[in-house]
Amino acid sequence: MNSKPKSKKVNKAWLHDHINDPYVKLATREGYRARAAYKLKEIDETLGLIKPGHLVVDLGSTPGAWSQYVRRRMSPGGAASGELAGTIIALDILPMEPIEGVTFLQGDFREADVLERLTQAMGGRLADVVVSDMAPNLSGIASADAARISHLIELAIDFAHHHMKPEGALVAKLFHGSGYSELTKLFKDNFRIVKPIKPKASRDKSSETFMVGIGLKASDTN
Repeated sequence: MNSKPKSKKVNKAWLHDHINDPYVKLATREGYRARAAYKLKEIDETLGLIKPGHLVVDLGSTPGAWSQYVRRRMSPGGAASGELAGTIIALDILPMEPIEGVTFLQGDFREADVLERLTQAMGGRLADVVVSDMAPNLSGIASADAARISHLIELAIDFAHHHMKPEGALVAKLFHGSGYSELTKLFKDNFRIVKPIKPKASRDKSSETFMVGIGLKASDTN
């Protein structure tokens, strides 16, 4: 009988935190679609991953905050429109509102035809940086959620092996908890440099973190 009032209380608490979140206010002021832009911004500024002229692929791009950040990063003067030095290709199962200068493909890159469209959009080039904010719908069942998260990370690493320059970088979201140590090992098995980062824009209560892999190790598979 008390579930509804409790749910309302939780929703009100979340809404209060969200409205008063400094990164939400900053995103609104600076024209970003989500506070997530500042997570990638901090990672990039810490490690110097994204440079003008790069080809960047944004996996799981919707609503587009990461692509917006990359677009500004590769634009003279950091402009949100106008001249762009580089190529940005964004992909998501969900639709995304257009961003000037960003090529968006809707679809699941696990499907051959979608992967083919992505490869064509890359025009025979390999990505300098691949960013993945992909996350599954979490069920609350630890073992099932860990398996879903692991699958997405494996897909992102496999994509990097086939579509990223050997010296390139992969940024991927994962979560502390069941399977975290295995995913850390997976990164270390595939990249020469591995750095976990918990950006300040990630909420303290959130178990999310980001793993950055730089420089692909040679794949054992032919």
